[in-house]
Amino acid sequence: MKRILIASIFLVLAIGLMVSAANYKIGVITGTVSQGEDEYRGAEAMIKKYPDLIVHKTYPDNFMAEQETYISQITSLAADRNVKAIVINQAVPGTLAAIKKVKELRPDMLFFVGEPHEDLPLIGAAVDFGFKPDDAARGKTIPQIAKSMGAKTFIHYSFPRHMAMNELSSRRDIMIEECKKLGINFVFVTAPDPMAEGGLPAAQQFILEDVPRQVAKYGKDTAFFSTNCGMQEPLIKAVILSKALYPEQCCPSPTHGYAGAIGLEVTDDMKGDYTKIFAAIEKKIVNSGMAGRMATWPVPGPYLQTTANVEIAKKVLDGKLSLKDENGIKAAIEESAGQQLALFRRYSGNAFVYLVNSKTFGK
Repeated sequence: MKRILIASIFLVLAIGLMVSAANYKIGVITGTVSQGEDEYRGAEAMIKKYPDLIVHKTYPDNFMAEQETYISQITSLAADRNVKAIVINQAVPGTLAAIKKVKELRPDMLFFVGEPHEDLPLIGAAVDFGFKPDDAARGKTIPQIAKSMGAKTFIHYSFPRHMAMNELSSRRDIMIEECKKLGINFVFVTAPDPMAEGGLPAAQQFILEDVPRQVAKYGKDTAFFSTNCGMQEPLIKAVILSKALYPEQCCPSPTHGYAGAIGLEVTDDMKGDYTKIFAAIEKKIVNSGMAGRMATWPVPGPYLQTTANVEIAKKVLDGKLSLKDENGIKAAIEESAGQQLALFRRYSGNAFVYLVNSKTFGK
């Protein structure tokens, strides 16, 4: 009888521990579908996988003008004592101020971020873990992909506002040097700023008209790259029509520009399934005679930055992963990506940079 009683007590304690182990929530903040579809789809995937665990909010589309709203969204998540970690992707301006506010009231709160917009060393000092694509490394890998496609010329579209950003201008300089090493002619072309007079339509029209001009001048073995997200769809359209080369987008992803450019309908059963999306795009690219001439990452960075951060946060809260275990963190990201990373390294503090291996359609 005594043994049964002791066994019963242990059973109750064990069940209590199991319940308490899952007695937390993870707050997730992403852009909207219109502002950042891939990061939003990542949140959807995590809600589907952990329906009772995730509290999801979206930041305002015009986040630069509505920073107070954005900050209040983060602090409202922290007001829920069951929320033990907050994942933010993209970590737009105002993130550092929000973390500071939360930490004053909840020093125990864990923060995991993707694609920080603010100074990376400052982010690295403020968060528990953060990661973004390695732009400096992409300064080399994008020309290398172009070379593998047979590029003789590399056209880089941008504008003064973007070139005033240190990471983008540094990447351009790295591209120039890498193109020299590879024997590729680097050409910088100033495009209209989508935020200037004429807006995005003027910038997109310029791309549609300029790509054929550049191909007429330099030939079909010309690779094209733009620093602006809104330019990707017209750039892909123009590259296909001109039979030129397209190594990667500014933000590599199967969904970034490709679906709209080739007229692919992403049906409900495809949304968030990037294997299906990649295969459908590849079929259309190959059928258009562009096999071996266009590429992207098979898994989108923004999607991965949401899903992997949630998985890492969950493992940490469950006591299955230490934030000091870099190999364990890398393994968690690779598990979310469904493949090994091409690169993963500490940038500053708790901020890391990474790369996924790009894949060429039809190759």
